Amino acid sequence: MEKEEEEEEEEIEKVDNAFDADEATKCLVWIREITGEDIPVESVMGDKQKVSEFFYETLKDGFLLCRLANCIVPEEMQINMKSLTFKKSSNEAFESARERARLEIFCEKMMEFGVPETLTFQIDSLYERTNLVQAYCAIRNFGMEAESRPSFTGERFWPKKAEENRRTFTEEQLRASAGVINLQMGTNKGASQSGMTFGKQRMITEK
Repeated sequence: MEKEEEEEEEEIEKVDNAFDADEATKCLVWIREITGEDIPVESVMGDKQKVSEFFYETLKDGFLLCRLANCIVPEEMQINMKSLTFKKSSNEAFESARERARLEIFCEKMMEFGVPETLTFQIDSLYERTNLVQAYCAIRNFGMEAESRPSFTGERFWPKKAEENRRTFTEEQLRASAGVINLQMGTNKGASQSGMTFGKQRMITEK
């Protein structure tokens, strides 16, 4: 039992160490710009632990994330935030269930909008704070999907989605390439990384 507890603590520590305060902050800034909600993220900037706590407390009840979704998805996909799920309950058990339900609705809307299920997050990752990295990565993926739409005309906030580079070769070209040895085969040259830039508020309403 003691060994299991130690392993669990080690796992939690690994997740905490992987938390990127800058990336989480960027997500909160983007949410603020899109929704217009007051999110005083500047009050915790510079302190990783405070950013982690602020990120968790700001998003765990699902309200803000669902507002974010409604600012981005088309009208026919809008979340009904007047339903019982979005009414605060004085019963702790009921409220906990509703908070989880809101997070689930947000994840469903991300997938409906085009974000693959593997790029969303598990409810406990945010609600139980077991993997906040997964949560802010999902929000980033949502933003990237939104900015990939033809209707998007604002200033880019997130890096571009990887786009398929479809090429068509003639049969003659394919035969010629069959006898060519890739010069990079067996080497690790040619690798590179690129940075990300911040952007400005915009609204996406078309699919």
